[in-house]
Amino acid sequence: MSLLHGLTALDLAAVGPAARASRILADYGMRVIKVAPVAGAGVEAIEPVFHAYGGGRGMQKIRVNLKTEAGRNVIVRLASRADALIESYRPGVASRLGIGYEQLKAHNPRLIYCSTTGYGQAGPYAQWAGHDIDYLAVGGFLACSGRDAEGRPALPGATVADSAGGGMHAAMAIMAALVGRAQSGVGTHLDVSVVDGVLNLMSLYLDQYLATGEETQPGSALLTGKFACYGVYTAGDGRHLAVGAIEGKFFRNLCRLLGVEHYADAQYDPSRQDEIRQGLQERFRTRSRDEWTALLADKDTCVAPVLAISEVAANAHLRSQGAFMTANHPKHGTFGQLAPNLAGAERDQPTFNLPPAGQLDTDAVLGGAGYSADEIRELRGQGSVQ
Repeated sequence: MSLLHGLTALDLAAVGPAARASRILADYGMRVIKVAPVAGAGVEAIEPVFHAYGGGRGMQKIRVNLKTEAGRNVIVRLASRADALIESYRPGVASRLGIGYEQLKAHNPRLIYCSTTGYGQAGPYAQWAGHDIDYLAVGGFLACSGRDAEGRPALPGATVADSAGGGMHAAMAIMAALVGRAQSGVGTHLDVSVVDGVLNLMSLYLDQYLATGEETQPGSALLTGKFACYGVYTAGDGRHLAVGAIEGKFFRNLCRLLGVEHYADAQYDPSRQDEIRQGLQERFRTRSRDEWTALLADKDTCVAPVLAISEVAANAHLRSQGAFMTANHPKHGTFGQLAPNLAGAERDQPTFNLPPAGQLDTDAVLGGAGYSADEIRELRGQGSVQ
């Protein structure tokens, strides 16, 4: 049985950290009901591309018009039966709509209400709009990252803030709150700030500064490129290798296999880093990336190939771990997608058949919440649901 089987979450967000959080929860077996605005109700509707966020795998979808009292009451009734609710409105908006934590708590004291925002529910930045790059900027991540050709912080290759600072942060907080509720019997309001999540990711450097006053910059610390034993090198075919030989034994193995044993005892000599880095680079240029991988990766050198996304998708090791699965779309056909791949999730998944565009689960969701067929027809006629 899936770890979160039997639990239900409402997700009122279409994209971003909240959508990533509900994807994680669904992958652990939680029933997730995606609540979107009614089309044409004057609310900007964001529809992710068909393959985004697992294509809605394991989720149900309903459209609700929160501008109507009946629509708001639908959320209240669904929340009264749910274990968790995730929303990503600006601070104060959910309460003005009548679906804030205190309002829903009155109907379901066990509800775990998760608000995901960029900067939290209070404070000078609380009403700022933002996206992943903004949260990485305010949390110190960009300042410690590599530089582009113009000397500016380089764009990261993944949405680190949305995925880890927000989505994983929210999912972990919800799971912790579920454990707490099992003891106390009551729910809670989780104020998930994406920037707080980024701060957690940056804890090594923040704690260092707070304790010593030493500020981390690109090239100033071991993990930001100060030493040649930790970095990225170009192979003879123009592709790249990641070297993370922090410990002396790994660096000695690397130097021996590269034929540069004279660098082994100078691993952390500040005066010789440019020399060592150049020497390693010259050696790596003599063979292709895959040749070096075959020679070094399994020899305790902490060397790995830098894989393109296409190579990741075809990688034999990842395939052997069940990292990918098959999906089928009525318009786009059969394609692959990332399987539930976090520890404890069910990786062995059957083919996921995506519903046709626009298909909703309104009758099933509302029927499960106690609405009769006549009531559902009336809600549709009012334009409160679709």
